[in-house]
Amino acid sequence: MAFFYAVIPLISLKRELMLQRIQSVWLLLAATCAFLSIKLPFYTGTNKSGVASYNLNASENYLLLGVTVLVAAVALFTIFLYKNRMLQLRLCFLGILLEALLIFLYYRETQTFVAGTGTYALTSILHSLVVIFFVLAARGINKDEKLIKNSDRLR
Repeated sequence: MAFFYAVIPLISLKRELMLQRIQSVWLLLAATCAFLSIKLPFYTGTNKSGVASYNLNASENYLLLGVTVLVAAVALFTIFLYKNRMLQLRLCFLGILLEALLIFLYYRETQTFVAGTGTYALTSILHSLVVIFFVLAARGINKDEKLIKNSDRLR
């Protein structure tokens, strides 16, 4: 009988800790993809200077680097705001907007390459993954918020 009294608090503690776990995983994956995109190429081609096989990544431009680090920092910072779900949700939307801005900035930079000589690198998918991970995290946060509101309503 003592076993059940010891296990029941652990089960309820595990349930409370697991409430935010999936969002943390999605946000951590978003931050990882953002940090990986600093060194991995987005576009490869001949630039206006005539350099063939030039790799465009975030470290080539201070604006790209700044926005990329900001996206990763927002994702990492959002993980630790698990007690304030509405702020967490807003920061997820901010991360999506910043990533959309970053994709636009990359597209603008690819226009400086010689037309028809370049291709998007396979690692450019990382930027789409960041958006997907932010959306999945926001969805999980929204589910938790609804769960908390429903449980408060039932009390």
